[in-house]
Parts: sequence; C-alpha cells; structure tokens
Amino acid sequence: MAVKIRMKRMGRKNRPYYRLCAIDIRRPQGGRVLEELGSYDPLIRETDARAILNGERIAFWMERGAEPTPKVQTLIKKYGKGGTHVGAQQQAIERLGQRRAKSIQAALAAAANAPKAPEPSAAPAEEAAPAAEEASGGEEAAS
Repeated sequence: MAVKIRMKRMGRKNRPYYRLCAIDIRRPQGGRVLEELGSYDPLIRETDARAILNGERIAFWMERGAEPTPKVQTLIKKYGKGGTHVGAQQQAIERLGQRRAKSIQAALAAAANAPKAPEPSAAPAEEAAPAAEEASGGEEAAS
C-alpha cells in the first residue's frame, strides 16, 4: 500500500485548520485516514506554535515508505523529531499558554465584577404553598 503524509483540510470557510495524516494515496484528500500525526493551524499568531507534530509516529510511517508532501516535509524538517525550530516552538507554546491564561483570568474577573441580575424572591413560592395546602385541606374536610 502506497502511503503519503499529507494535510487534510478542516475548519470552515476563511478559517482553515489542517491535520497531518498518513493516508493511502488512492483516497481523496479529505477522505479516511490511516493515522493522524499532528495538526497545523495557520491562523495562530505565533508562527512557531502553529504546527504540533507527533515525531515518533511520523518516523514510524517514514520508515515504512510513506512520502511526505513538500509542505509537510518542511513542517517535519522544522518541528519534527530533532527539527531546527523545536526549541523556539516550545517557547512559543509557553507564551501562547500564558496569554490564554491571562485572558481567561481577565474574563473571570470581568464576570465576577459584572452586575448580577436580581434573584427572584422565594416568598411568592412559599406563599403559594400554604394556599395550596389550605385548598387541599378544605377539600378533605368537605368529603
């Protein structure tokens, strides 16, 4: 079986997202995959954090004769096992995580400071309950 390592387009219109996959070459580009080997999100601002690859599995498939497409070959060379940009990738991912943590904390703080809607008082429900008991109690006495 001839296998290629290529990118499968996911996402939506004007918001591409790719998965790096080992695919039989006779399958369509968006078809069933043998194994997913990583992901690539071109819209992430940190260039080195865009590609996340599983280097061990990529090496496994390449040992068995899988050929990467030119774009995937570039990503493997940079971010694969022993790649040229692996250190920069780790730093970029950490920076991204710190930004996300800060934005999450800011959102939580904003939610905590937001004016809360007044809670419905429990008194009307409590008043309705004794009235219902009186009505049912009155029916039992009449019987």
